[in-house]
Amino acid sequence: MDWTSRRITAILENALLEDRATRDATSYACIDVNQRASATILAKQDCVLSGLGCIHRILDVFAMLDGTVTSHPEVTSHTEIFDGVRLSKGQSIAVIVHNARVVLSCERVILNIMQRMSGIATLTRRYVDEVEGTKAIILDTRKTVPGLRLLDKYAVTCGGGHNHRLDLSDGVLIKNNHIALAGGAVEAIERALHNRRGSQQVEIEVRSLEELDGVLEHGAEAVLLDNMAPDQVRQAVERVGKLDFPVPLEASGGITLENIRAYAETGVNFISVGALTHSVSAVDLSMRIGPA
Repeated sequence: MDWTSRRITAILENALLEDRATRDATSYACIDVNQRASATILAKQDCVLSGLGCIHRILDVFAMLDGTVTSHPEVTSHTEIFDGVRLSKGQSIAVIVHNARVVLSCERVILNIMQRMSGIATLTRRYVDEVEGTKAIILDTRKTVPGLRLLDKYAVTCGGGHNHRLDLSDGVLIKNNHIALAGGAVEAIERALHNRRGSQQVEIEVRSLEELDGVLEHGAEAVLLDNMAPDQVRQAVERVGKLDFPVPLEASGGITLENIRAYAETGVNFISVGALTHSVSAVDLSMRIGPA
């Protein structure tokens, strides 16, 4: 993750502006302008870490917005602490030594971002662990919080998952609404194969084994099996296995921690889970602050 990129900087800047961090009335009223503080970020539950790099960057972005901060933050963590690592309850994540007003003003933004990202990474790891020993790869979806997709999808990778499409330009995925407007699955595939950009793979969504057979006959290069039961997915895998060319299969829809193992054991290549990013619970982190 490039925390200094323009798009990430814009996300962090917007978060600070939303909180009016440079206009923190309480810290301005209570804390001496020259006071320095030491802040320790702690995990209050077992989790998988994501977002460690945001700490220093948020403090830097605050300085750019404020225009008066001249001191440089010191952010330290142990070498065994990095994005993707499993943390235990009570474990120290990082220590910040910086101007006290700035630390207080940035506290909530830092925690909000790290708590959400670590929540996504933690949930993703649970799904990845459930399919261990199979060939299934866990994918995310575009069901992310508007404006936070880069952070959400990076957090998925911290949990051991893989990113599907980052955005609409990132591959061809023909879904039911495309099929309806194109005049049918065959028409949609033919148009996609002719109009695609470069060598983008053409993937199409099907809801039955009969639809699967139809799209395979007309050049589908990957197939999304939508809301199929594990037994149907297994039959789909068997049918594709008889072809002379590989066609990756992705299972999607209604997949939970309770049933994902059954899907993985069908031999399907990919399993996409929208819940990784649209139904995540934030991890409980805290920041303990005292004089430096």
